[in-house]
Amino acid sequence: MTDRQKRDRPWLMRTYAGHSTAADSNALYRRNLAKGQTGLSVAFDLPTQTGYDSDHVLARGEVGRVGVPVGHIGDMRTLFDGIPLEQTNTSMTINATAMWLLALYQVVAEEQGADIAKLTGTTQNDIIKEYLSRGTHVFPPGPSVRLITDMIAYTVAGIPKWNPINICSYHLQEAGATPVQEIAFAMCTAITVLDAVRDSGQVPAERMGEVVGRISFFVNAGVRFVEEMCKMRAFAQLWEKVTRERYGIKDPKQRRFRYGVQVNSLGLTEAQPENNVQRIVLEMLAVTLSKDARARAVQLPAWNEALGLPRPWDQQWSLRIQQVLAYESDLLEYGDIFNGSEVIEAKTAELLAGAEAEIAKVLEQGGVVAAVESGYLKSALVASHAERRARIEAGEDKIVGVNCFDTTEESPLTADLDTAIMVVDPASEQAVLDNLKQWRADRDEAAAQQALTELKRIAATERNLMDATLACARAGVTTGEWAFALREVFGEYRAPTGVGGAPIAVAAEPGGELARVRAKVTATAAELGTAKLRLLVGKPGLDGHSNGAEQIAVRARDAGFEVVYQGIRLTPEQIVSAAVAEDVHCVGLSILSGAHPELVPDVLQRMKRAGVEDVPVIVGGIIPAADAEALRAAGVAAVFTPKDFGITTIIGRIVDEIRTANHLGPYQEETLAQ
Repeated sequence: MTDRQKRDRPWLMRTYAGHSTAADSNALYRRNLAKGQTGLSVAFDLPTQTGYDSDHVLARGEVGRVGVPVGHIGDMRTLFDGIPLEQTNTSMTINATAMWLLALYQVVAEEQGADIAKLTGTTQNDIIKEYLSRGTHVFPPGPSVRLITDMIAYTVAGIPKWNPINICSYHLQEAGATPVQEIAFAMCTAITVLDAVRDSGQVPAERMGEVVGRISFFVNAGVRFVEEMCKMRAFAQLWEKVTRERYGIKDPKQRRFRYGVQVNSLGLTEAQPENNVQRIVLEMLAVTLSKDARARAVQLPAWNEALGLPRPWDQQWSLRIQQVLAYESDLLEYGDIFNGSEVIEAKTAELLAGAEAEIAKVLEQGGVVAAVESGYLKSALVASHAERRARIEAGEDKIVGVNCFDTTEESPLTADLDTAIMVVDPASEQAVLDNLKQWRADRDEAAAQQALTELKRIAATERNLMDATLACARAGVTTGEWAFALREVFGEYRAPTGVGGAPIAVAAEPGGELARVRAKVTATAAELGTAKLRLLVGKPGLDGHSNGAEQIAVRARDAGFEVVYQGIRLTPEQIVSAAVAEDVHCVGLSILSGAHPELVPDVLQRMKRAGVEDVPVIVGGIIPAADAEALRAAGVAAVFTPKDFGITTIIGRIVDEIRTANHLGPYQEETLAQ
């Protein structure tokens, strides 16, 4: 019992959750807390994340899909009904609209009678990585950094236990970052944010230690758990150095590297998805085994996330994985078990040196904002991701059940795919729209408009925007209204795609697959009487996860296609207009948010009305089997999901669909000799 009494306190245990409506999500949160979850991690839907009301044209099909819709203070009240916020540690994955959601959260806490100085939790609020990976950015980099700065200054003074920003490297790894890039780019973001706060004059120099002490990080952990653990040790050492040397922080507690983690969702496979369980466990060990670099909060994905939206039972399984490690094993009874290891120290030093060199390169360019605007960071991530994909396709990187050991027994977990994932009730979207309409009808319209006018006035000055945002929350302003008021002042921003600057990742070696596909592309173009085949890669709706679209675009380019890729967040109308204007031979749609049942048929109907029925439409994304069958029945030529890992093979199939649509016979390699 003596040893047990010395056990360290476990990390915060969370599951990333939210769906359908605020009421549905509230019920889910209550169940999860009752199962022993020790913190909440709120997933917001894409309209909420990108500053649109649920009835905006771009929100169609996206409402409640990948998170909970929060359109106004009434939704926030419902979301946390019966959950005492003063006693709850809440993480909110929200970035461009982080100030707005924190304002709603604070007002609800006040209504509960909470002392806001006691609120604990985190707003992710890292907009830099949105330009590079998730794509939920709204405003240009300058105004976005201002919003972050205003929030940090406000919380340090008024909500001192709140983490106003999560410097988020998680999505950088999802977008292809190597461990060195993940450390370096995240640290460059932290430097930019801290410099902005210091230079704003909103925080006295003697309180900068409080700012540094509230900066937290949100990282990724892949299956190479030794390397990932060393990455975390390097992260901690670098943060100690930067905060001490650059900002002169003397208190070691304020210099402590504080991070939460969700382990890698990118590495989860649709093929043999039961293997994802052991992947998740290994990835969790990377951020828990080393006491000196242990995560402060952990949330694990579910085994079936590559198939669709996890059910509550699947999330429970992930929570139980954490609880078994924390409460059944003896991990928390010891100090750092890796101190003194020559292997760990050498790998950590290697990652640290690489990260410092990359940081110097970014700072020489003028910092992380300049590196975003120039496209340097995005191109670097697209290139790293392309190289990783090429290694998988070549078999150099082994993925069990995908490119090796792929023979399998039937899995009872996926015997009935229709019930292996959770499906959002389409009626819930209409319920949200009805609620929003009623909210606008019932509120004091004059008060709402007055609050918005004042928000715009303050935005045009250098004053802190938090008080004006709180006034909007109390006046019943909606999410879209708040964001569009700031759009009027700040403008919107379309980030570089990184596709044009990405180097060739796969050589077209004679006799190789890419060389054969290139020959097929060239021959097909000649048969159609055009210089090049043209492929439009489109991202309809609000899904900003563009990794797959970018990799298809890059490989299609390398195969000889002329690629039209205009980035994320397009309406079906814009995509069809581009297809007609560019006279493309194929339209490829990428959707990972679950909005494909709404958006893909819309594109098909618009193409039919535009008279381009001979142009095949292909779709890629996380698409359940039943949905894929429905899409093909609606006229989609081909559907690709995560199990289709061979990108060059996909490009070859696209050429086949172009040939079929144009009534050309099957391609014969012998035609090369003609």
